[in-house]
Amino acid sequence: METPAAVVQQMKVNLLGMSRKNMEVYLTSIGEKPFRAQQILKWIHHSGIDNFDEMTNLGKPLRAKLQELAEVRPPNVVKQLDSIDGTRKWAVEVGGNNLVETVLIPDGQRGTLCVSSQVGCSLDCSFCATGKQGFMRDLTASEIIGQVWLAIKSYGGFEAGSKRIVTNVVMMGMGEPLLNFDSVVEAMSLMLDDFGYGLSKRRVTLSTSGVVPMLDKLGDVSTVSLAISLHAPNDALRSELVPINKKYPIAELLAACQRYLDKQEDTHRVVTIEYTLIAGVNDGLEHAKELAEVLRDLPCKINLIPFNPFSLSNYVRPSKNAINRFWLVLTEAGYVTTVRTPRGDDIDAACGQLAGQVQDRTKRSERHRQRAELEQAIRLV
Repeated sequence: METPAAVVQQMKVNLLGMSRKNMEVYLTSIGEKPFRAQQILKWIHHSGIDNFDEMTNLGKPLRAKLQELAEVRPPNVVKQLDSIDGTRKWAVEVGGNNLVETVLIPDGQRGTLCVSSQVGCSLDCSFCATGKQGFMRDLTASEIIGQVWLAIKSYGGFEAGSKRIVTNVVMMGMGEPLLNFDSVVEAMSLMLDDFGYGLSKRRVTLSTSGVVPMLDKLGDVSTVSLAISLHAPNDALRSELVPINKKYPIAELLAACQRYLDKQEDTHRVVTIEYTLIAGVNDGLEHAKELAEVLRDLPCKINLIPFNPFSLSNYVRPSKNAINRFWLVLTEAGYVTTVRTPRGDDIDAACGQLAGQVQDRTKRSERHRQRAELEQAIRLV
């Protein structure tokens, strides 16, 4: 009886997400020379080639072996949306009727790609649409780096002489990157590798809500830039907005940030503090003054993010005056402070709006939906 083609397909090793080191190990395991890894990586990540027959500097026997044992399989794009401001969002299928979202934000000569690391998110931050979707699973390294590959392919960026489309990558999409540690580190190593995407450590940023043990582990293996989703200046408020704070409070998180910086060779590195401003919740002058005080010993810059509305949330974006007052307090305290301009909110691609499609095994999405329907019914009475 013949083996179904689908089963054979599943048995093949996907080389798309393999770091150079792991590619060398794999090639050695099938009786090939490790140096072939560099050639294959360049075909995949420099030229966008996913067919081994087109890798012409590989011998025919090696190409035939790879066709039998391996594949280069990016995730499948099921929808692409383009904003009036130039932002582009993709809904990417990752199996099991699950979709994750990826966003490219162009800005002059710069293109910042926001990459997802999980199908949904288990942390359930109150201001984030992803958390309301619940959680299904971690993404593989191939599914993570595949988002970079697909974005470049979408703009024709693999063609000879094309300008670089993706100049920066931020691990700020769906999911908590440090809860998918191995796959995220593997994918980021390809982003940094000259035989991968050749991005500098300052142009790849990992954003975390504060998984302290894994943040310490990250400092041992990575040099990427670090962003912290803080969103509150004290533990009582942050625990309401970012529940993981109950386990790793602000003092522990900021201490871990300092340890991360201490492990970097570059002594001028700083942490980016992300702070979503929510009207009447964390946007008061007292919050700004408290934030300036709590961050005083950490080398950092601050990115203020006006809340981006989504269904299942009753939060409201602050007024421009409130945002400016908050910014002024921090600036006068000596912090480099920027206000993020909402991009792609007409296609739900702005910060905090990514939702995708999650077959939620936590049942959290159903609880949020029922709560929202109850609140709506109460308002109508």
